[in-house]
Amino acid sequence: MPAPGASEVFQLLRDGQPRTRAELAQLTGLARSTVASRVDTLMRLGLVAPYGGAASTGGRPPSLFALNPGARVVIGADVGATHALVVVSDLSGAELASDEARINIADGPEAVLGWLIDTIRALLGRAGRAPAELAAIGIGLPGPVEHQTGRPMNPPIMPGWDRYDVPGRVQRAFDVPVLVDNDVNIMALGEQSAFWPDTSDFMFVKVATGIGAGIISGGALQRGAQGTAGDLGHVRVPRGGGVVCRCGNTGCLEALAGGPALARALNEHAGGSLATSQEVIDLVRSGDGTAIQAIRQAGRDIGDVLAACVNLINPSVIVIGGSLAQAGEHLLAGIREVIYRRSLPLATEHLRVVPSVAGARAGVRGAAVMAIDHVLSPESIAAASAP
Repeated sequence: MPAPGASEVFQLLRDGQPRTRAELAQLTGLARSTVASRVDTLMRLGLVAPYGGAASTGGRPPSLFALNPGARVVIGADVGATHALVVVSDLSGAELASDEARINIADGPEAVLGWLIDTIRALLGRAGRAPAELAAIGIGLPGPVEHQTGRPMNPPIMPGWDRYDVPGRVQRAFDVPVLVDNDVNIMALGEQSAFWPDTSDFMFVKVATGIGAGIISGGALQRGAQGTAGDLGHVRVPRGGGVVCRCGNTGCLEALAGGPALARALNEHAGGSLATSQEVIDLVRSGDGTAIQAIRQAGRDIGDVLAACVNLINPSVIVIGGSLAQAGEHLLAGIREVIYRRSLPLATEHLRVVPSVAGARAGVRGAAVMAIDHVLSPESIAAASAP
């Protein structure tokens, strides 16, 4: 096997645990002189720094080294249909500055990305960081994204964005890697990294206007061949019948359990006044029995689809987020009811179905994590440390 280079040595320090050269030599099997050379390279890049002092076993105390999270910064941006949240984070994920605003994704990429670029410049200034210290930008968008290119692909609520070169537009202002993914994937990354870091088989289900899932299996986010993995909203459900979905098919989960579908179903009961997911939530919170039954049935419909997912990919945690998750236990009770009835006993023995903890900040956390993972990947470190 080839001897590990600076990138492999760095991965041992990435967890933030300080280690001595001797410990790194023991873990890698390299000579201490080789480890010292590679630590020096990482220090020159600013990614590793001395840390305190280790206890001496006789003679001069050994030096400790650890990740230097302040060496560079990244941007995480969660751009929704009507709202955007942007943060500057260090390499440990700690937020240094943030901003949010009402936007309209239908205004098109030039307007929205122009706003984003201006916001990034302002945030870097507020965080006291120069543009040269920016290492990468992660962006989440509310539609399907071809992850390899960062281009939205036929996004239903994003007119003018189809196949638009999002990374190229942002890189005209900032010459750094720009990574783009759909909103539910970055929500999965944000929730898992912050609150379930030791869980390697994980699903984040966003229940809002649409219904989708971010799937982490074996510790890696699963995007699928074209980036559409986890599109649960267009899976046919038993109760769907001939209900027409906006995708053109009938019986889709979204057409029964999405926010607009629930608003339409409750309109007659509510006097024709409901139009949004939030209005459905408000009716549920008021204690309206019909609305509570509707949200519980939506949970059962979602549970029908998730039961198949549990049998197929066997996650240990399913997190429910998105605007309709504000319905709380009414929605979760319906989901759990069907999952535990329809899934294999072994698959559900230790399965947890829980509400999101990160809430509205799950996406922006995940966008920052996506950028950090790229900056600190073995490939990026190897490229930076190459002679």
